[in-house]
Amino acid sequence: MAALGSPLRTWRGLLRELRYLNAATGRPYRDTAAYRYLVKAFRAHRVTSEKLCRAQHELHFQAATYLCLLRSIREHVALHQEFHGKGERSVEESAGLVGLQLPQQPGGKGWEP
Repeated sequence: MAALGSPLRTWRGLLRELRYLNAATGRPYRDTAAYRYLVKAFRAHRVTSEKLCRAQHELHFQAATYLCLLRSIREHVALHQEFHGKGERSVEESAGLVGLQLPQQPGGKGWEP
């Protein structure tokens, strides 16, 4: 497993992702329930005088995992919007995409000999 980095870096990354999520709504990210939960959890699991604080390490791991999830979802949505198909294309449009032209029928469309 890769190193987690510092808890402060994870905290800042989570706040950045919350800002991205709330940019569409126009509401400040500090008014959301997710922000209040994160603040409460990080404050409750501060470093103590204990030599080994498993709860703090567990919180940091969960926060880093959640940060990875939020980043991945944001990047997936961006890629999906950029490369998503435009729907069914006609034969003429498909031929034009690759630089070809369809032959013209002498009597127009629906011509029968």
